[in-house]
Amino acid sequence: MTEGTRGEGQDAEQPADDGAPAGNKTTAAAAEASPAERIAALEAERDDFKDRMLRIAAEFENWKKRARKEQTDAENTARERVLRDMLEVADNLERATTAHAQSTGNGSVDPAAVLKGVNLVLRLLKQKLERYEVRPFEAQGQPFDPRAHEAISRIEHPDVPAGAVAAELQKGYRIGDRLLRPAMVSVSTGPKAEGAARGEPNKPQG
Repeated sequence: MTEGTRGEGQDAEQPADDGAPAGNKTTAAAAEASPAERIAALEAERDDFKDRMLRIAAEFENWKKRARKEQTDAENTARERVLRDMLEVADNLERATTAHAQSTGNGSVDPAAVLKGVNLVLRLLKQKLERYEVRPFEAQGQPFDPRAHEAISRIEHPDVPAGAVAAELQKGYRIGDRLLRPAMVSVSTGPKAEGAARGEPNKPQG
């Protein structure tokens, strides 16, 4: 009897367990957000997203400005390098013309010396152009190519076949693999016909 009574007392002292998980109790205890709170949270998220987009747009504009400035600086540097080389050529031409004027005034013009000076300046100019990969290309006798040649006339030529370049009137230049200036040429129509060479009229066909 004593042990039974003690056991019943111990069972009575233990807290009752209704079987509900602790997490469900916490969720049930937490109050749901009101519509106004949800709207405020969405507006805050929208404002944050807008701020981030504005920052990205501002950074992109700054990048474009930097890129434009770098491109402009690079173009100016390349232009200045070319112009400095051309100024050196101009200086030599001025020296040649000054020397020619002085020799003319003294009555002692030396054509060979003038020609030598001009050739030296021309050689210097070619060296400067080659520094920038600017080189002439051969057109004489080549088949006419409208991508590289500019035809200004057609002429008869006994040694150049029809459709080929008979005369190069102005050199063409390439810069690297790109065309810088087409060659100005005259295109051959072939040798003069034998009858036309003797002055005979063309006979009608048939």
